Amino acid sequence: MEQQTFEIFLVCPPGLEAVLCEEAVEKRFVAPTVSPGGVTVQGGWPEVWRANLELRGTARVLARIGSFMAFHLAQLDKRSRKFPWGDVLRSDVPVKVQVTCKASKIYHAGAATQRIETALRESHGITLSDEAEMVLKVRIHDNQVTISIDTSGESLHKRGHKEAVGKAPMRENLASLFLRQCGYNGTEPVLDPMCGSGTFPIEAAEIAAGLLPGRSRSFAFEQLASFDQDVWDEMRSAAPTKTPQQRFYGSDRDAGAIRMSTANAERAGVSDWISFACHGAGEITPPDGPPGLVIVNPPYGARIGNKKLLYPLYGTLGVTLLERFKGWRVGLVTSEPPLAKATGLPWKPQGPAVAHGGMKVWLWQTPPLR
Repeated sequence: MEQQTFEIFLVCPPGLEAVLCEEAVEKRFVAPTVSPGGVTVQGGWPEVWRANLELRGTARVLARIGSFMAFHLAQLDKRSRKFPWGDVLRSDVPVKVQVTCKASKIYHAGAATQRIETALRESHGITLSDEAEMVLKVRIHDNQVTISIDTSGESLHKRGHKEAVGKAPMRENLASLFLRQCGYNGTEPVLDPMCGSGTFPIEAAEIAAGLLPGRSRSFAFEQLASFDQDVWDEMRSAAPTKTPQQRFYGSDRDAGAIRMSTANAERAGVSDWISFACHGAGEITPPDGPPGLVIVNPPYGARIGNKKLLYPLYGTLGVTLLERFKGWRVGLVTSEPPLAKATGLPWKPQGPAVAHGGMKVWLWQTPPLR
């Protein structure tokens, strides 16, 4: 099969594009460039598979399989019929078409969807379904029709290990980007004093162990005509793992959360390197050994009840960290800057807002505490 090259778009939460770009550079993807809502790289199908398998920060991987100009619906119809859908789509795998129109002569997304669906059905015998997991995304912008396939299927933050989640979960891809922003590279201990379902310590342990984030799940691209099972099997088995030199720690005052975290860590294969304990954030003490990173996603008013009740919680956390965690850095995620300030920690200047679950959150960071 000759190797064709196209644009691959790595979707991530707005505000974290530059952090994902760093990861793409580190993982040797070609020509990573930042654009709103993600990072574009160049490559062929093997790079699409590798991006889904290896990148921790991306939420989904879109393969831009082609584009053409269309100034009216008849032209869209004609060019859609000529498009080589069969190179990528299989006639036995149902497809769902999603169209967006912006600044174009074709402005009616519904009419455009209809034309593309008819072309798929009549020219290539492709089955269409609103329930299909295979999603074809068509963007008509400035009269240019860009066709992408969502190669991931379920969002990539679903690593395939976490059955149990708390009421305000931190998504895995977001956790990995925040860890990276805090300078974490797998060589220091990480402690989360309000660990919920254990996302931060589990993600940190996986990074330290060199485990691939997509190792336990399936992807939409496995149902494409361009899929090569042998190359994929080799790619998945090639990852070298290593034994982490540090331990990871999670604690929470909720015993149910600790049971959840423990089960999630076992399914992810990292329970040997993580210690979970049930107690409040005010009772944490630094483990023996070198300092590392405390990272925490405490409750914030927008998702959990009354904000006023949270000030003492943040205050206590700040005092505990300042008194006991000399030499450690702190990363804290919250939607409420006043709550971050209530900790009394020596924050660096506030970073960019990040879109998370319909609201804005910030990652606050300190230098090593003195």
